[in-house]
Amino acid sequence: MNLLKQAITEKGKVLSDEVLKVDAFLNHQLDPELMQQIGKEFADLYKDAGITKILTIESSGIAPAIMAGLELGVPVVFARKRKSLTLVDSLLTANIHSFTKNETNEISVSNDYLQENDTVLIIDDFLANGQAVRGLLNIVEKANATLAGVGIVIEKGFQAGGDLLREQGVRVESLAIIDSMSENKITFREEF
Repeated sequence: MNLLKQAITEKGKVLSDEVLKVDAFLNHQLDPELMQQIGKEFADLYKDAGITKILTIESSGIAPAIMAGLELGVPVVFARKRKSLTLVDSLLTANIHSFTKNETNEISVSNDYLQENDTVLIIDDFLANGQAVRGLLNIVEKANATLAGVGIVIEKGFQAGGDLLREQGVRVESLAIIDSMSENKITFREEF
């Protein structure tokens, strides 16, 4: 997706050979037009998958998931990272470890909103080692729902997460895959 690659190149900041800061358009400040195009792209990729729900994780996955949900005409459910007084019954939970925050969180979704008759598209902002996606896959499995696939805004192709998921038979569609990055250059994988 050229618009996304352009935003990454122009507004992204490489903090190390493993950390890319995209706060200017995805993780802190949002670019609504870019989010709309991302939503359309995911909807086009999964339009024939029979999706009934989109599942994401708070907070950076919510904007692209909402836009895809709008395009597909389906609800968006997000896994919460912190317990709430109102989210206590019929919980589906999983533990995930965040590389960039160096912390483990228990994520949870109410079983009221994700059930066995659902066909689920998981959407997230980044895919590196795949911990967040694996946690969301675990929740889909606990709900006995059907997985349509995974939509990723930015995949770090030089980390193992995407390859491991694909080897397990999971359909993963990434809008931009970064093969390498340094302070001076970001190299994207050519479309495959």
